[in-house]
Amino acid sequence: MEGHGPEAPRVRLPQLNLDELLEELQARINAARGTQERVHRLLEAVLSVGRELDLEQALRSIVETAAVLVDAEYAALGVIGPDGSSLSAFHTVGMTEEQITRIGHYPEGHGILGEVIRNPEPLRLEKISRHSASYGYPAHHPPMNSFLGVPIRVRDQVFGNLYLTEKRGGVQFDEEDESVLCTLAVAAGVAIDNARLYEESRLRERWLWANAEISHSLMSASAPAEALRLIAERAREITGSALAVVARPMEGTGSLTVEIAVGIDADAHRGLVLPLSGTLMGLAFSSAAPVASDDVNHDERVSPEPPRFQGLGPAVAVPIGTGSGGIRGVVLVARDAGRPVFSGTETETLRGFAAQAAIAMELAERRKDAERIAVLQDRDRIARDLHDLAIQRLFATGMTLQSAGRFIEHPEAAERVVRAVDDLDETIKIIRSAIFGLRARAGGADDGLRARVVHVVGQQSPVLGFAPSVRMEGLVDTDVPREVADHVVAVLSEALTNIARHAHADRTQIVLATDGHDVRLTVADNGVGIPSEGRRSGLRNMAERAEQLGGQLVVSTPEGGGAALEWWVPLPAA
Repeated sequence: MEGHGPEAPRVRLPQLNLDELLEELQARINAARGTQERVHRLLEAVLSVGRELDLEQALRSIVETAAVLVDAEYAALGVIGPDGSSLSAFHTVGMTEEQITRIGHYPEGHGILGEVIRNPEPLRLEKISRHSASYGYPAHHPPMNSFLGVPIRVRDQVFGNLYLTEKRGGVQFDEEDESVLCTLAVAAGVAIDNARLYEESRLRERWLWANAEISHSLMSASAPAEALRLIAERAREITGSALAVVARPMEGTGSLTVEIAVGIDADAHRGLVLPLSGTLMGLAFSSAAPVASDDVNHDERVSPEPPRFQGLGPAVAVPIGTGSGGIRGVVLVARDAGRPVFSGTETETLRGFAAQAAIAMELAERRKDAERIAVLQDRDRIARDLHDLAIQRLFATGMTLQSAGRFIEHPEAAERVVRAVDDLDETIKIIRSAIFGLRARAGGADDGLRARVVHVVGQQSPVLGFAPSVRMEGLVDTDVPREVADHVVAVLSEALTNIARHAHADRTQIVLATDGHDVRLTVADNGVGIPSEGRRSGLRNMAERAEQLGGQLVVSTPEGGGAALEWWVPLPAA
């Protein structure tokens, strides 16, 4: 058949450029392989991010993964602050610590970064400087051109944004990069939510353990000061604070006294007397609600003297107790400057911890009241038995001896009987004195030296035109006897009166301290100082009081000017 033999003509196929076909096929294979590898990397990234339970580590993992997935030289994750318009934290990849230090403070959310905050939608730019929201970089900042920003949502709330710049190879971020980053952002939102929940559960567990520790301390008859120290230490540790302070009210004075301070510059806080009005801790006490400060070192509600909050920033004061159950004090915690402010959740958790601590304190006080009542009842029974039984029998024995003495003719024997009757009378007097001591009541709480000092300062403040800074150290009420306390109060009143009349000062510091061996009162002001000539009757009176008790008055001029008065006397041996 024609066309089937060996000599039949060949069919000529259309001419094809096989090299181009092979190149196109190879490109498609490479693209498919690249897409497959990218999807695989994305899945691995999602799984890796989802495994993180520590929030800080999760954020770090997210930003590192984002940079790898879209091949960006620089990446950052900005956490949006409570105000919703600025960044409260910034995690970066691609810059060295030296570069970050030279640039200075982390961005707060202006310019292009703020554009993604204001409009939480993906933003892709070829050149950052061409956008209307861009206004340049700070000094020492590396140049950046291409940009890709994607919001991260946690339960429909925008948590923060991913910022990627400078895609390697000089190319632009494309739609596929945006899609990959949006997918990662969804996984990041879930990971952040899980990390938050895990962190909250751990924090709750730590607070519960702290409450149990405080309750055990109080119920095991530990001193109240030990429980207050536990409250301060645990509050500082769990909130990541640098300082924790606990103040309690001074009955009948309208003031708080700082009893416990732990952390940075703790010594500057102990013993301070704070008014209820115009101070962070005073406001928390009087309002029975938390009072926060973004920067405690520059807060008008904190007295400048003595300086005690250097290097600190965010702070919050919460009442110990509730309004209905009575406020037993205030705990204040402060973080280092630059640390995040206390969130609403942190504040409420701390408040709950303080409320539980107050309940434990209440139970411990009730138990001690019951023990005290039992002791008083037992004393009353002893006093009654001594009066009704012992005294009557001693009195009857004395009467019998006195009657029998008339029948004794021997002079020495008669004299001994008389002495025995006198001894019985003296014994009856001693027992009656003991009965009176058992039934006597202690004086009121406002009779203590602490309260008297606060009263004097409160009376003099209107005359001075400002409230002096007051600090008391040691067992002032316990170690200083009444007769010495009277002199301390008189000297303080005289010193403040002199300052009001002559010093022209606007700042005064008062320190009252005792170590059990002597009591020392220091009053310093920033006024004009004490002139070399003039009336010194007030100083002479103070010096005479000190000399009467074996002490001394020393007047000096501090480096910054003004005057400093130090009055001290030894305490009588117990």
